[in-house]
Amino acid sequence: MPRFRKHLFICNNKRSEDDPRGSCSKKNSDSLIDYAKKRIHELGLKKEIRVNKAGCLDACAYGPAMVVYPDDTWYSPKTKNDIEIILENHIQNNNLAKELVIDFKKK
Repeated sequence: MPRFRKHLFICNNKRSEDDPRGSCSKKNSDSLIDYAKKRIHELGLKKEIRVNKAGCLDACAYGPAMVVYPDDTWYSPKTKNDIEIILENHIQNNNLAKELVIDFKKK
């Protein structure tokens, strides 16, 4: 049995100001990581769900980037409300938060 039911990896990579790819950290990912960790704890899911900081997830254009494993679902949460939507839909109810899923075919 796996130690955690799901892992949420949220990029907090930092790049220089002149990098054309941008950087998730500069798009507020650090506060989103802190918020996700706090909410997982408040929801009583700390032993089931792990929120991890991630280096570059190579989805800079969509940042902040988040991937949920083992589901291999990629999200682009921009706000704390987006984190709430992902936690409620995907983590608690096992449904996609469709409006926040990254569509890699579009870019």
